[in-house]
Amino acid sequence: MTLLIVIFTILVLVLLIAWAKVNTLIAFLISSILGAILLGIPVDKIPLSIEKGLGNMLGSLAIIVVLGAMFGKLVSESGAAQKIADVLMKTFGKKYIPWALMLTGFVVGIPLFYNVGFVLLVPLIFSVAHQYKLPAVYIGISLLAALSVTHGYLPPHPSPTALVPMLGASMGKTLLLGLVVAIPSMILAGPVFAKTLRTIPSHPLETFTAAKLPVEKLPGTFNSFFTPLLPVILIALSVFLPQLSIGNKPLTSFFLFISNPMIVLLIALVYATYSLGLKQGIPLKKIMTFYSDAIKDISVILMIVGGAGILKQVFMDSGVNNDIARMLLGLHVNPLLLGWLIAMAIRVAVGSATVAGLTAAGIVAPLVVATGVNPNLMVLSIGAGSLMLSHVNDSGFWMFKEYFNLSLKDTLRSWTVMESIVGSVGIIIILLLDKVV
Repeated sequence: MTLLIVIFTILVLVLLIAWAKVNTLIAFLISSILGAILLGIPVDKIPLSIEKGLGNMLGSLAIIVVLGAMFGKLVSESGAAQKIADVLMKTFGKKYIPWALMLTGFVVGIPLFYNVGFVLLVPLIFSVAHQYKLPAVYIGISLLAALSVTHGYLPPHPSPTALVPMLGASMGKTLLLGLVVAIPSMILAGPVFAKTLRTIPSHPLETFTAAKLPVEKLPGTFNSFFTPLLPVILIALSVFLPQLSIGNKPLTSFFLFISNPMIVLLIALVYATYSLGLKQGIPLKKIMTFYSDAIKDISVILMIVGGAGILKQVFMDSGVNNDIARMLLGLHVNPLLLGWLIAMAIRVAVGSATVAGLTAAGIVAPLVVATGVNPNLMVLSIGAGSLMLSHVNDSGFWMFKEYFNLSLKDTLRSWTVMESIVGSVGIIIILLLDKVV
């Protein structure tokens, strides 16, 4: 019955948005309240779930998205994105741009949290699409597939990092095996799958598609690459900095402070304001206008992402994830496949890949000991399941839809299929590795 209520709630949400054309945030509120009532949450507790879901989602994401939008706007308006696009095109050629962007997403995605990588790299996708008249979804899905595999399979991302000690795995072995799983997964879900998406119409946010500047007005090549990559460099350094301050609590606290994604983006934005703004002769007043315009352009996206957080919280407060997991534990299948199925079911119900991964790990942890299954592969199988079937209750789904300005149908056939390919190819490779590792 619980599963039917979840399906019914999601169906109501889809119908309100796609058929009735109801405002997305309002649709989330209506369907979330309906789902909460049907799932037995006391009516006086429903407002608390709404507030908690909205607050938790935006509390961790709002500043990052806003600072990332400002950063992306300046990278676009200064001509840095145009310069990057020109260099990529000369290096890889128009035919191999999806591969170039996939490689960019993979390298950048290893140290960056998914949402941070998304808001930093989407402007690059739009710039390449605009400058060379390429379909944005076609070239962008390769980069986002790369970000997705790093999020699901590779430490230091939250879910795989947390799963390693929970399941008694090795961080180093999980990382190495994760690379074996991640690389073919992102190739098939990225450049190979992208060939089927050439005809999807996309009109990305105008804030990231600045007019083409004359070559002489573009920033230098080093500046154009270094400034946009500065957040990545800072976060990569932050992985090692705390090791240099062992025993020195004040210094350790400082390193942890400056390694927070919000602080990293703020530092990068201040630097970019000089390097891509003032240094290029752009008045400070005009730079601030860019930033104000960026906030206006992404404000609607923030509320929609918050709406996804509300629905996720309703499902979590009702205990849906645990109910679904208990249903699947009765299946007599390979433990790795069972871990994948449980994570996938929770992902479909709750929307959050991290929540799905952590919940599934807590459920299958006893199986790792009882069956003797490789714990490193169990971390990866749960990661693969947590990436499956992203849809309307996932904040990533809505960020992709709204940034690329797509219809619900086209988001499902591009984003949802891409995520599912990543998870499906992943579990196939994991099961094969189970035979040889």
